[in-house]
Amino acid sequence: MRALQFTEFGPVSNLHLIELPDPKAGTATAIVKVAAGAISPSDVKNVEGKMEHTTLPRVPGRDYAGTVVKGPLEWIGAEVWGTGGEIGYSVDGSHAELIAVPVASLRRKPKRLSLEQAAAIGVTYLAAWLGVVEYAQLASGETLLVIGAGGGVGGAAAQIGKWRGAHVIGVDQHQLRSDAPAARAVDDFFVLQDEPLGSLVARATDGRGAQVIFDAVGGPMFEPGLKALGHYGRQVEIASVGNRRVSFDLLDFYHNESRLFGVDTRHRDATASAALLEALTPFFDDGVFQPPVIDQVIPLSDGRMAYKQVAQGDVRGRVVLVP
Repeated sequence: MRALQFTEFGPVSNLHLIELPDPKAGTATAIVKVAAGAISPSDVKNVEGKMEHTTLPRVPGRDYAGTVVKGPLEWIGAEVWGTGGEIGYSVDGSHAELIAVPVASLRRKPKRLSLEQAAAIGVTYLAAWLGVVEYAQLASGETLLVIGAGGGVGGAAAQIGKWRGAHVIGVDQHQLRSDAPAARAVDDFFVLQDEPLGSLVARATDGRGAQVIFDAVGGPMFEPGLKALGHYGRQVEIASVGNRRVSFDLLDFYHNESRLFGVDTRHRDATASAALLEALTPFFDDGVFQPPVIDQVIPLSDGRMAYKQVAQGDVRGRVVLVP
C-alpha cells in the first residue's frame, strides 16, 4: 500500500510517500480501506516531534473514514469512521491506503455525511465534547465563550454549547465565514482587535462574565480568558499557540473561585473514542450538528504539500487527504 511516512522528527518535508506492506487483520483487528483522512494541527505537530509518545518510523493521520475490507463478516463492506489517541502516534495512521484498527472501535459513519466529511470530525468533536460537556459540564442558561470559534474545534464547541441551551459568544481573529459551523450557533460574535477580551464579554453579559470558556488557542489568550470568567467559572484549555508557558494573577484566580481544565484527547484510544462517535451519530444524521468546513480535498500523492499548507496556517477549514 502507499502511505505517507516520516522516519525522523522535524519539518513536514520529512514526510515521504512510500510503499509499505499491507497491514494484516487478526481476531481483534480489522482492515479499513481509507477513503479520506483529515490533517489536523496535531498531525503536523506529530511530524515536528512535539507530541510525546510517538514512535518511529510512523505513518501519521488520526481521523479517518472508509470501508472495512477485512475483519468480522458482519462488518465487511461497511462504511465506518474513527479516531484515536494512539492512531498515528504509537500505531500507523490514516494517511495511507489502508489502516488497521481494533474491531471494537468499528462504528458506522453517519448516513447524512460524506466520507470526506466524516473523516474531518473525529478529533474536533472529541476535544469539544470532552471540554464542554464532560469536564466543564456546561448547563442550560449559562454563557459559553469560545475563543477561536472559527476553527474546527471551536465550531464544534459552539454547536455543542447551543445544543446544551447556553448563550454562546464566539471570538476569533477574523470574521466568521458564512458557511462556518459556528455561524449559526453563536449568539454574539466579536473580532479580536484592540478592545480587551474581558471588556467584550462584559458587554455581552451585562458584566457577569462567562461561566464557561472553551479556549482553542491558549498561549496569548490564556490570561485574557481568565479575566473574562464570571464567578465560579470554568476554563478549558486544549492547545497553546506560541509560548507554552503562561502567567496569571493567582489571587484573582482564587478570589473568583475559578476552575481550570486541560483536555488531551490522546488519552482516549480508538475504542474509547468510538463510543463518543457513536453517541454523536444521531446529531449528525438529524442535522443538529454540522461537520467542519472542508477547504481542500487533496490526493495522498500531494500529502507533503497539504501538510505544509496546514503547518503554515494557509487554510481556515479542514484539509482532507484521499488515496
